[in-house]
Amino acid sequence: MSMSKNYGEIMRAEIAQTPEVFERLNNKLLDYQKQINALDLSKIQSVVLVARGTSDNAALFLKYLIETNIGIPCGLASPSVVTVYKTKLKLNNCLVISISQSGQSPDIVSYTKAAKESGAITVSMTNDRNSPLAQASDLHLYIEADKEIAVAATKSYSAQLLTAYIFTATWANLPMNLSNLIAQVKKQVSDISNIENAVEIFDHKSGVTVMGRGFAYANAHEAALKIQETLKVPVASFSSADYLHGPISSLTDESRVILFAPTGFSSDSILATVTKIRAITNNIFWIGQGFTTEPSEIKIGGSSGLSEIESTIADVIVLQQFAMLLAIKNGLNPDAPTGLLKVTQTL
Repeated sequence: MSMSKNYGEIMRAEIAQTPEVFERLNNKLLDYQKQINALDLSKIQSVVLVARGTSDNAALFLKYLIETNIGIPCGLASPSVVTVYKTKLKLNNCLVISISQSGQSPDIVSYTKAAKESGAITVSMTNDRNSPLAQASDLHLYIEADKEIAVAATKSYSAQLLTAYIFTATWANLPMNLSNLIAQVKKQVSDISNIENAVEIFDHKSGVTVMGRGFAYANAHEAALKIQETLKVPVASFSSADYLHGPISSLTDESRVILFAPTGFSSDSILATVTKIRAITNNIFWIGQGFTTEPSEIKIGGSSGLSEIESTIADVIVLQQFAMLLAIKNGLNPDAPTGLLKVTQTL
């Protein structure tokens, strides 16, 4: 695949830095566990997550982590409740976790401050130790991604997922050994032949739909966002269960469908959806090794030998490289999509 004018050079380099980011987080594991355990979470009855953009998708992953491992209900906040509607929050016995690459968006900072004033315990995960969001929180966890230059977030999203995993596993008192995850991430970075082959035959002009369920639901949204950012085309993303509640009516035999199925995933949970999709279109592409595919379907890539949670984290590399190479194939530079800024500030 030819690289027009070094397109994607920055994004490619930052994706390749992900294993180093994970090594740094692994080195901080004991320190982060100590800080997390210092929080008094014994009276927490609910969790609210605050984020925008790519960080919103990391928050969705964290929602599944907390609800499946802690059993406490967890929801995503609407910051405009505070910034636009000036609502006084009532968040006693609530944990509020704010996620942001820059830690600068005023609405995220304002909601976090209001939550703290209302009695919530506040935790933030950012890529800037000195950001307003970090300063506004009871506990700040630095995601160790270092400076990220490409507009489309890559290594910082992966770092957010791993930080979310560390936080939840510590809260749930689960053992952690990240060596296999890091090894698989290194493998995903270097093994792109299947991704390149998939990109060559992927025609987005008839519509693209991305689906996942469970932990992979977050990656489905992130894949759709990355393709929209870099390829500049609309992409729909759904829970594979929600897709049957109406959206499947828009599917045609020319549509392209990307499905996520990480290792360890319960394939039965998406079987009904996949069966109905197969009856309409043969243009099915897979990320992950957790589902038995038909010979006509394309495997973009995916990790193996990991738990469902860790496989979901490792498979991020595949979706990022796929979006990057797809943009390059179509003559676009994924490093700097027009109309976007690296730091987006919303009120």
